[in-house]
Amino acid sequence: MRIVSGKYGGIRLNPVKSDKTRPTTDKVKESLFSMTGPYYHGGVFLDLFAGSGAVGIEAVSRGMDKAVLVDRQYQAIKTIKENIEKIHAQDQFDVIKGSAEAVLKDFSAQNEKFDMVFLDPPYKLQQIVATLASLRDLDLLNEQAIVVCETDNHTELPETMTGFKAIKQKNYGLTNLTIYDFQMGNDE
Repeated sequence: MRIVSGKYGGIRLNPVKSDKTRPTTDKVKESLFSMTGPYYHGGVFLDLFAGSGAVGIEAVSRGMDKAVLVDRQYQAIKTIKENIEKIHAQDQFDVIKGSAEAVLKDFSAQNEKFDMVFLDPPYKLQQIVATLASLRDLDLLNEQAIVVCETDNHTELPETMTGFKAIKQKNYGLTNLTIYDFQMGNDE
């Protein structure tokens, strides 16, 4: 597992030493960033189920100003911190241990806003539609934010829901990527 492109391209990252995480493959990660725009000019990235932190680190490598990496497992948090140390950019990351639901409420109370969000929850516990609704209802997204959802190939996500419209979908064998555009005030 490595950083595919950008400022830190080529640096190898550690996987989480646990069977409770499923890393996003380099192929899927490369596709995710080619589908959303390969490079960025600032913004804040949120990975709500960060695992090793590889997707958020890739986002910063490609030009996001900051990434907020959340996971509820101790081993994942430890791995994220090790991976951030490899690129010597600790000031561009916030690493938070906690459940997605609790952390989103905390972000709302702190008036946090995000430009891009990556959702890759454990496949057996997927609640992506509920998480999208929380992002919207807790006012956590900037206008025209992008939300990327990684699911297994059996999960059907809606094309539209209040505030969100799917703009791209792609299948990679056992994995699907769905990219939503967020528009405040869009009622489908």
